[in-house]
Amino acid sequence: QQWYSSSMKVICMWLADRLDVQLHIYQLKTLIKIVKKTYRDFRLQGVLEATLNSKTYDTVHSRLTVEEATVSVTDAGGLQGITMKDSDE
Repeated sequence: QQWYSSSMKVICMWLADRLDVQLHIYQLKTLIKIVKKTYRDFRLQGVLEATLNSKTYDTVHSRLTVEEATVSVTDAGGLQGITMKDSDE
């Protein structure tokens, strides 16, 4: 649980440092993959939903979703199918 929380905090702080700057498409694609994989892996390991869906995770998820929406409007096909939406939703 500490590893998951620490990982999300690092990503959240990195995004906060770049709050006034739009992410590059490569940064966005990489972060989406990292966040989704981390979430899924720790969920499979039995980490509680309360820990997985923390305020930090919600902040990261919101920021990446907004960045994703911005890219989809400005750069058609830029993310090439990579999205924050889970395939099981």
